[in-house]
Amino acid sequence: MGCSRIGSTRVAIVVALTTILASCTSLPRSGPDHKDVDRDAAVKVTTKERRVGIDYALVDLSKNVLSYFTAPQPTSFKGFGGGRGGAPEIPLGYGDVVQVAIFEAQSGGLFIPSDAGSRPGNYISLPEQTIDRNGTITIPYAGRVPAAGRLKETVEQDVEDRLASRAIEPQVVITTTTSRSSQVAVLGDVNNPQRVQISPAGERVLDIISAAGGLTTNNIETNVTLQRRGKTATVAYTTLLKNPAENIYVAPDDTISIDHERRTYLALGAAGVSGRFDFEESDLTLGEAIAKAGGLRDDRADPAQVLLYRLVPKKTVQAMHVDTTRFAGEMVPVIIRANMRDPATLFAVQQFKMEDKDIIYISNSDSVELVKFLDIVNSVSSTVSGVADDANDTRNAVQDLGN
Repeated sequence: MGCSRIGSTRVAIVVALTTILASCTSLPRSGPDHKDVDRDAAVKVTTKERRVGIDYALVDLSKNVLSYFTAPQPTSFKGFGGGRGGAPEIPLGYGDVVQVAIFEAQSGGLFIPSDAGSRPGNYISLPEQTIDRNGTITIPYAGRVPAAGRLKETVEQDVEDRLASRAIEPQVVITTTTSRSSQVAVLGDVNNPQRVQISPAGERVLDIISAAGGLTTNNIETNVTLQRRGKTATVAYTTLLKNPAENIYVAPDDTISIDHERRTYLALGAAGVSGRFDFEESDLTLGEAIAKAGGLRDDRADPAQVLLYRLVPKKTVQAMHVDTTRFAGEMVPVIIRANMRDPATLFAVQQFKMEDKDIIYISNSDSVELVKFLDIVNSVSSTVSGVADDANDTRNAVQDLGN
């Protein structure tokens, strides 16, 4: 009889506490109550369902899904050519300053007077001249000769052909005294952005970066973009260091842009440490990202509900045979769910590559909310004999079930 009365009393206390908690606004809070916020708003812009209204796709991480989320293939400089062999030949260009020397086999010809004597190596040097906006140079008795965009040897042969009927076995040598067209612009995260002149020996991409004073930031997460005649490609700086085939020869009028892109992701929910984390490495897997955030909290996390939020190209989602008619645009919001209770998932998360601005959310276990409530019951009813012990016992039992 006494035990029944005590049990009824405890039940009554719990029911009363539940009623009080449902309506009480005096419990400790770190900010305003959501009901007060809703009531005191001068204007409300909300949806009837109280949802954000963003459609998303939910995908469970599995062996089959991994193939659709492989690391994106980086672009390459190999398509520009100039990776192997000798340095490419550099043509003459607009604005270059050149000097032309004309040799004749003997005196008495077009350029060498008769009184100069018969000696080999008779020649004259014409005054320096700039390749004009029409791309030409002027040679006496040969007229205006196209030069811009042509190799020096080709222009020399052209001049010789034009003088062949008037000069005595003419030979022409063209020397570039100032090169203004054979330059490469390097800008971005380098110590000395500038235009670098290309030498006949040839310069590669890393040579140009070095000539500009090197990087101003850590080479990890630094990208190098090469623009040439309307074509653009980007590779990681570390790729240039590790793969010599990517460190190609540059060409006149190339533009090299150096950009340090800080890659980060967010870890929220029942992670060991919540916050924003840097990749700090060229590649990072989902498993490594979770570990970097302190793993899953044993006292809170639901291992079956590890969620990764990402915007995925629509063509990738369509390849998974998912209906994308509800999604506008080229990107689809996707939640990728990993069930860490499955031992095989530990292998999967080590193959799943993270991307910049990913969000990891680790859900609370279903037992956590009940444990929170029992903690409140414990603190409020500590003066009531036996209730605190019951609350503790119940809380521990729920935690055991959740784990």
